[in-house]
Amino acid sequence: MRAAINGTARRILCVFPRYTSSFGTFEHSYPLTDGVRAFMPPQGLLLISAYLPPDWQVKFVDENLRSTTREEFEWAEAVFVSGMHIQRQQMNDICRRAHEFDLAVALGGPSVSACPDYYPSFDYLHVGELGDATNQLIEILSRDPSRPEQQVVLTTKDRVPMTEFPIPAYELADVKKYMLGSIQYSSGCPYQCEFCDIPGLYGRNPRIKSPQQIIAELDRLRECGMTDTVYFVDDNFIGNRKAAMDLLPHLIEWQKRTGYVVRLACEATLNIAKRPEILEKMREAYFITIFCGIETPDPDALHAMQKDHNMMVPILEGVRAINSYGMEVVSGIIMGLDTDGPNTANALLEFVEESRIPLLTINLLQALPKTPLWDRLEREGRLVEDEGRDSNVDFLLPYDEVVASWKHAMGVAYEPEKVFARFQYQCDNTYPNRLKMPVPDEMKTWANIRRGLIMIRNIFWKVGVLGDYRRVFWKFALGRIRRGDLEGLIGCTLIAHHLITFARAASSGAQNASNYSIRLREAAVPAE
Repeated sequence: MRAAINGTARRILCVFPRYTSSFGTFEHSYPLTDGVRAFMPPQGLLLISAYLPPDWQVKFVDENLRSTTREEFEWAEAVFVSGMHIQRQQMNDICRRAHEFDLAVALGGPSVSACPDYYPSFDYLHVGELGDATNQLIEILSRDPSRPEQQVVLTTKDRVPMTEFPIPAYELADVKKYMLGSIQYSSGCPYQCEFCDIPGLYGRNPRIKSPQQIIAELDRLRECGMTDTVYFVDDNFIGNRKAAMDLLPHLIEWQKRTGYVVRLACEATLNIAKRPEILEKMREAYFITIFCGIETPDPDALHAMQKDHNMMVPILEGVRAINSYGMEVVSGIIMGLDTDGPNTANALLEFVEESRIPLLTINLLQALPKTPLWDRLEREGRLVEDEGRDSNVDFLLPYDEVVASWKHAMGVAYEPEKVFARFQYQCDNTYPNRLKMPVPDEMKTWANIRRGLIMIRNIFWKVGVLGDYRRVFWKFALGRIRRGDLEGLIGCTLIAHHLITFARAASSGAQNASNYSIRLREAAVPAE
């Protein structure tokens, strides 16, 4: 489906803002690859690009790959921007640069949808998902692309059904330069965890695409050159369990048809461990990773944050169950909860050792607008407006003590010996449970062999020779080489190197303690 607007065709420049350095974007892995420069293609702007009327011209720039050029601004008649809270400074900067060319700038996406007041400089604010507000914006620009006299706020009241979404314009993105491909199957989550803004933004009744849409999108990603891992960016892959079960047979058949070249990953609640029928189908569809928001191993804390579904199965038992189907667990962890005490960091480190989860994104609690947490802390007078802090929460424990505990947890959890030991466990106990597939002919090409050799060369030189943890690396690497597991060697080292490098910066205070923090680590980009 595309917008059907009668009016003058326009030239639209879609610009995605650069991310601030983050635990979850893996930028320290990129120098070890064969040219990866960014994490995932942005779904929102590529979807809007595909939705615009067919006679409109569109250019797309991801500033994680390169900066927008003067020539691109001069070509455009209007600029579209989208992003998350952590990209707020960069979004303001794009707006400022576009205004130097007197271009109207429209902003959409999760950050502006939650906090329109954050963005006074933009000409158009698109609040909400694809829908009638999108059509209004297109209609306005078709009549007159010049800047309005005052800011216009357009709010979606009637959303486009996801079954009518067009295939995102993946062809506009250089997908080979991304670490992962991205695809969206559903929107919304039935749970209402206190700290999460998903239900407030997208609803508790997940909306879904048809299996046929997903297969068509996967085919398009492959046509555009994506041959590695594709990440389902859904808020909760099993938010609608019946729909997930309906989709999985289609994914299995697609994998059989295409030779299992692509691996899949997703986000899901930990109670997926109680659904062996889903896990078995996911294994057959070649899912290799599930991100689970474990948040904390403390049952009292889980109950307080309204995440009792994490206790439907003992956490460690749930992790082991997922591992038994060949899927590695990636986990989100939160520190700074009201239930935390002086021993929280040590308890968390014990959990890390017991769970053997290699990658845990350990964040300080941050209150997001449109969440029950925000509302509660606002009532209690515990929201802090200080962009110099790592969190906007007035913790019950002293702030400096909480930050010191976070730094300690990051420093210890990501010591090289500990990280590689956890990856070794996965190599020995999780990865062998995956489907045993012969190497597809598509992967036996000189280009693919060359790619692998480049990554091995980079890893051996930058980690094995120049790295200060090279002895730990070589102990792991030689074990993988003896087993003929170069794929495991490459994959584990790419991620481990980022974790070790980022955690060192974090434990020394050089990184934010929350992926959602807007603490100024770079030159501030103020609103105009």
